[in-house]
Amino acid sequence: MARRVLPLAFLLAALVAMPAHAAKREVPRGWLGVDADGPLMEGFSGPADTEWDMLAGSGAETVRIAFRWRELQPIDGPPILGRTDGLVLAAASRGVRFLPVVHATPAWAARNPKKGSASPPRHTSDFTAFLRALVNRYGPGGTLWMEHPEVRALPIRAWQIWNEPNFRAYWSKQPFAKSFVPFMRASYRAVHRADKHARVILAGMANRSWTGLRRLYAAGGRGSFDAVALHPFTADPANIVKLVKKARAVMRQAHDGRTPIWITELSFPAAKGKVDHPFGFETTQSGQVKRLKASLRSLAKQRRKLNVDRVFWYAWLTTENRSSSFSWSGLRRLRDGSIVSSSALPARILRSSGNPSGVADCASSSRAFARSYGNPSSVSFQ
Repeated sequence: MARRVLPLAFLLAALVAMPAHAAKREVPRGWLGVDADGPLMEGFSGPADTEWDMLAGSGAETVRIAFRWRELQPIDGPPILGRTDGLVLAAASRGVRFLPVVHATPAWAARNPKKGSASPPRHTSDFTAFLRALVNRYGPGGTLWMEHPEVRALPIRAWQIWNEPNFRAYWSKQPFAKSFVPFMRASYRAVHRADKHARVILAGMANRSWTGLRRLYAAGGRGSFDAVALHPFTADPANIVKLVKKARAVMRQAHDGRTPIWITELSFPAAKGKVDHPFGFETTQSGQVKRLKASLRSLAKQRRKLNVDRVFWYAWLTTENRSSSFSWSGLRRLRDGSIVSSSALPARILRSSGNPSGVADCASSSRAFARSYGNPSSVSFQ
């Protein structure tokens, strides 16, 4: 049984005007969205339509969801897209735009199957063929829209390629840049050949993101994406803009200063005292509210100067557990068979102004995060 949403009218009342007030928007339509992996993607016993209605009713104008290659094409044959069809239609029927993050290699396509879904594909052409199938299904004039004329078409026009390749948990070959850049470039070309006006979003770079970007540009990555993506996990909201500035400085040095930045995961898990292996960036429920408020305000203030084109909160719905801090990041959470709302649920944040990989992947991401770069709470900006 779902409990009622807890509104927070005091949070960011000036970001996006509520229709009744007809006030001026301070951020463009679609600027603020949510990641919606985990239970909503994987299926759960609760009412999915209710969750989609609440997500859209919160004011979220874009949703980011993982399209895991390993699940959608588990064997070398035609992709199995029934589940993603349902997700795309659910979003479109509510006027919510969709950003897929396409990643996770199936065993049949892996260069090193022992590395699991983090293995780079043996043949990049297997992945680009999969991408083309997705664009042909969900892009402009896609077969999904022809098969469902009852739903007003809202084609997918942005595609994020892979997730956090600077972590071994997602891209097993490290250092990542030399092998990832040709893969990224081939993906960019494949998407644009299928939809020349689509936007290709770089895989999100987490924590010390500017170092990953520097390596990527040094490997010839400029021109293989239409937007850079960051996952600025940190304990201090003031560090969010600092991380964006560090990334922007690297981009300018690489003569790529005009390319927009998308923050495809922003999170302050309310996991303090609730997980077995904390990393130091966990907070309380009230702390989550304060940090969300502070970070969105600062990003909205700096969005033009730093060309921050999109921001996604991670996540909409998660399952609380003691193994992953990110399981406490949801604005809605599964707890003992019931769905509860976080007091940070932005029914007013969004109106007045998602690991991409579910709980298990978030846990592995957190472990890789700490192994590779240290805890989010101790990011050095030197």
